[in-house]
Amino acid sequence: MHRRHLLRLSAALFTGLWLAGCASPHYLQLDPKRTAEVPRTGSGQPITVVAMDGRDSEVIGTRGGSAMSTATITVNAHELMPRLQAEAERAVREMGFSPTTEQAEGRPRLTLTLEHLGYERGESRPVIGEARLEAVFVAEAVNGGNTYTGTYTSRRTQSFAVRPDRDTNTRMVNDLLSDGLDRAFRDPELGRLLAR
Repeated sequence: MHRRHLLRLSAALFTGLWLAGCASPHYLQLDPKRTAEVPRTGSGQPITVVAMDGRDSEVIGTRGGSAMSTATITVNAHELMPRLQAEAERAVREMGFSPTTEQAEGRPRLTLTLEHLGYERGESRPVIGEARLEAVFVAEAVNGGNTYTGTYTSRRTQSFAVRPDRDTNTRMVNDLLSDGLDRAFRDPELGRLLAR
């Protein structure tokens, strides 16, 4: 009797651990890269470049789509922002400017803000699941008394038969953010204003 009770307890514990494993949070370590060509407008002028996190939360969604789920998907700002900063500086350098993080009176400035990053469950059909991802970047160029603000939205819908693992989610969100960076830095108005 004692052995049967122990087996039942072991089975319950194993099932609990297995379910917990299925519902474990995902912490995504991202490294998005811009691939689009940028318009070259600068001639070596110094530009202050700042990347900021404007999101309400570092949790971008849940693996199951339910707001109450413990299977959260998190993108930490302290890991992502340095990578976005590096990409923004690389873009500004390729535009023909000299990027710096130091502020100076009268120096043109470019601020790249990740305004929104979301991961939601789409309209599921039988057997097939769907993830809907959205990223919104806001780029603000300031030069003298002039300001130009652009908003760039990337969306992606991914269907799947098996719920995506962390590597798949990492790849999807990386692709989404890379597309957002491409959209932002392809905008010729940013470079035009900075070059005035």
